[in-house]
Amino acid sequence: MKKIALFVFNSDPMCFIHVLLNAKDWNDRGHEAKIVVEGTATKLIPELGREENPMHKLWEKAKQAGLIAGACRACSAKIGVLDDVKSQDIELLEGIAGHPSMAQYQEEGFEVITF
Repeated sequence: MKKIALFVFNSDPMCFIHVLLNAKDWNDRGHEAKIVVEGTATKLIPELGREENPMHKLWEKAKQAGLIAGACRACSAKIGVLDDVKSQDIELLEGIAGHPSMAQYQEEGFEVITF
C-alpha cells in the first residue's frame, strides 16, 4: 500500500478536479491518499461547498471518504476563507509558521506530490 499526500497550491478548478479524481482513484485502489489544500487553492473551498458548483458532489465524496487532510491556516486566513474552511469542518493545518509541513508527511511515509 502506498501513502500519497497531494499538496494542491493551484487555484485553477481544472487542476483541482484532477487532484480530487486522483486521490479517489488511489483510495479506490487500496492506497492511502490525503489532499492538503494550500496557497491560492484555499479560495476554492467556499466555491466547492456550494451545491450548484459542478465539483460539489466530488468534493463532498472526497470529504466523506477522509481524503481531505486539511487546509493551510495561514493561507486560508490571508485569502479570507478561514470561516468557510471551519464551516465545512476541514482541519486547519499549521505545522510550520501557520502552513502544513511536507516534511511531516514524508516522515509519516507519504510520497508528496504538488499541484
